[in-house]
Amino acid sequence: MRALVTGAASGIGRAVAEALIARGIEVTAVDLDEESMRQAFGSEAQLLCADLGDLEQRQTVCEAGRGCDYLVNAAGIIRLKPIAEITVDDWRDVMRTNAESTFFLCQQIGPTMPAGSAIVNLSSSAAKLSTTTEAAVYAASKTAVLSLTRSFAYALAHIPVRVNAVCPFVIDTPMQEQVLERVALARGITAEVLMRERNATIPLGRSASPQELAGYIWFLLSSDAGYITGSSLPVDGGFLAT
Repeated sequence: MRALVTGAASGIGRAVAEALIARGIEVTAVDLDEESMRQAFGSEAQLLCADLGDLEQRQTVCEAGRGCDYLVNAAGIIRLKPIAEITVDDWRDVMRTNAESTFFLCQQIGPTMPAGSAIVNLSSSAAKLSTTTEAAVYAASKTAVLSLTRSFAYALAHIPVRVNAVCPFVIDTPMQEQVLERVALARGITAEVLMRERNATIPLGRSASPQELAGYIWFLLSSDAGYITGSSLPVDGGFLAT
């Protein structure tokens, strides 16, 4: 069994790649940060350093993923600014990495995958409810991920290849640390205060680890989820239920 995981150098992508390797699956790990991937995986994964926002480099990733059994699109970037200060370049950079790359990896790799394969795309709770306006472009890109997930679920069902998404809220990753620091600074409060405020909106009252999310992603990849496609799984401690 083979898997391709993007955004594998840290956070959710790394946790997913580690979970797949632990299950004996051959993993191609994709990220811009080759050194972090080498430290994380050594020789346990095939490492592919690529910028998914670059057309030629993305095509190399697509070729590497042809025929794989699992595809996890976890790569993503965020730009945190007051909504009035967002530039066209900010918009294009975030959309190119988060939405465009996900679309074209699904388009190019999906039809080559064997029957019974699965794709999981990383969306966000921000795709459904975005109260952090400093992340408006990120939220829009993740809403696009939900839409393209549904489209590819239909487009690839005849193979069948299942396509689902996960919508995490507060996950303990380097990106989450970046969000806390920059949004807190913009609002004139400390990151600790912002974290307490965010946790107060979560019925379970806490953030989740990348490993927890990797477990849910594995469920969607596995045959246990064999009748689930086109869905988005909230992993948010009940946030969207409030």
